[in-house]
Amino acid sequence: MKVSGLPLCLFSAVFSLFWTPSAGLKMLHLGNCVITTNLQEMQKGFSEIRDSVPGDQCCLLRRILRLYLDTVFKNYLPSDHHMLRKISSLANSFLTIKKDLRLCDTYMTCPCGEEAKKKYSQILSHFQELKPQEAVVKALGELDILLQWMEETS
Repeated sequence: MKVSGLPLCLFSAVFSLFWTPSAGLKMLHLGNCVITTNLQEMQKGFSEIRDSVPGDQCCLLRRILRLYLDTVFKNYLPSDHHMLRKISSLANSFLTIKKDLRLCDTYMTCPCGEEAKKKYSQILSHFQELKPQEAVVKALGELDILLQWMEETS
């Protein structure tokens, strides 16, 4: 009796799928939408940007907050009134931080070196490559990374 190699082939394929490392890919369940993305790679990229400008963190944060205040929050139009209040509250918190950072800049304790300017230009360039609403949604989705970075600098 001749045994087919097909069952062994199928078993090997399924086994390799379950045991192959996913290389940082993570499934995100967003309501009815499920996407796969590499959050580790995004966090690594942001960490590299953050770590490459330790002396310019104040400047980089000030510029990122300006992007959120001038572009992201102004262009996000939630249909839910409760969500609008939450966004407004967050925007007010960012505005307070930005005002404090402006004072630091006035007293020359918030330098903007070339590295920070370059890194911010990269962030802005990636932001501007997207359609406006896509950029807003992406930026809102990355708020946790920004907030975590702010927490780590304390």
